[in-house]
Amino acid sequence: MKILFCGDVVGRSGRDAIVEYVPKLRKEMGLDFIIVNGDNAAAGFGITSGICKEFYDAGVDVITGGDHIWDQKEIIPFLATEKRLLRPQNFPEKTPGTGHNIYTLSTGKKIMVIHLLGQVFHKENANCPFLIADKVLESARLGQNVAAILVDFHAEATSEKTAMGQYLNGRVSMVVGSHTHIPTHDARVLSKGTAYQTDAGMCGDYDSVIGFKPESPLERFLTKVGKAKLEAASGKGTLCGLVVEINDSTGLATKCTPLQYPQPLG
Repeated sequence: MKILFCGDVVGRSGRDAIVEYVPKLRKEMGLDFIIVNGDNAAAGFGITSGICKEFYDAGVDVITGGDHIWDQKEIIPFLATEKRLLRPQNFPEKTPGTGHNIYTLSTGKKIMVIHLLGQVFHKENANCPFLIADKVLESARLGQNVAAILVDFHAEATSEKTAMGQYLNGRVSMVVGSHTHIPTHDARVLSKGTAYQTDAGMCGDYDSVIGFKPESPLERFLTKVGKAKLEAASGKGTLCGLVVEINDSTGLATKCTPLQYPQPLG
């Protein structure tokens, strides 16, 4: 089984990259399942139901969010019914939507996706992602009642992401980090068979500051007074993500490869 995780989509450049490249990649690479993090898809802040439909029509199977999942207010009722859009699981139980689900492929294989939010440097005060992961995994047995378990850990600190990878090593097929928008050079299969990358990077215009036009971030750094609104950069987008190959019998990863498409950055 071959899985593609696409990092945070930022603005129209990122959306266009998903719509243009995902159908080609699914066909050319023989992908069985595609996850996209859409946390910044709507002009850099959240996602809308219309954008979700664009992604589904392009062949995306599941969309994850993050700390910006609530930025577009229309998404709240949509989350309550749309099981292919996940908010972080470690929000309170009464929060609309869900942070995990099981999806069935045309082959009958079942894939669990879990979406978690980090605690370090995050203001949301979400519940402990490690304990929440334990709770979700109580009902899932890798290679038995689910063929794969895929975790998107939307977190700021590299230490917290690395800790999650080690904590879930051997219990899930993949732990991939999102949120910081820069692809890290540490993709590998961990000792017990879990594919891991600290951050998959973003889908968007890399001639920018993490997907935004440089002027406003530079003003904030140079003056400590950020008055200008952040605007998503509008140049040609690059799709960045992680491709994971999974053993159909065990549910563990056999290989993982960073993806920068249509050409490597730099």
